[in-house]
Amino acid sequence: MAEEIINRIANSKLKVIDLEDYYPKGERVLFDITDWLLEGFVLREKEFRAYVADHNWSQYQDCYMALHCSTDAIVPDWAYMLIAIELQDYAKLAMIGSLNDLESILYADIISKLDVSIYEGLPVIIKGCSHKPVPSNALILLSQKLKPIARSIMFGEACSSVPLFKRK
Repeated sequence: MAEEIINRIANSKLKVIDLEDYYPKGERVLFDITDWLLEGFVLREKEFRAYVADHNWSQYQDCYMALHCSTDAIVPDWAYMLIAIELQDYAKLAMIGSLNDLESILYADIISKLDVSIYEGLPVIIKGCSHKPVPSNALILLSQKLKPIARSIMFGEACSSVPLFKRK
């Protein structure tokens, strides 16, 4: 007679946090202003303001926007601010940087609001593999938020986790 297989992980107090579960829905857009600069390098205020005024910003409804310049042009802060003001009525968020920077900012906000009290005194695994872009910064922020309350913190999967912290 075969013995019954017991899932010891499911029966343990071990808690798994998958940051992918908190991934905010919405399209991510990398908005490059290079084409709005003279030869990709010189910002002429009058022309730049005209581009901003004439652009169809409504196409970015409910998007997350990463504003950047793909050349080494020196872009004054007010130029990005002008675009962000136009996007405010449409986009969920506008910031300066790469798509990675955008994900880091989104997750920093999520983690700052995350109620981790349910993990108090428990061993926790921060899941490592995901299909959505979870930035490394998010993993760091979450581990720092859990350290004061968790009994232990591990990274990876329940079957093959890497220990990171254990309360003495």
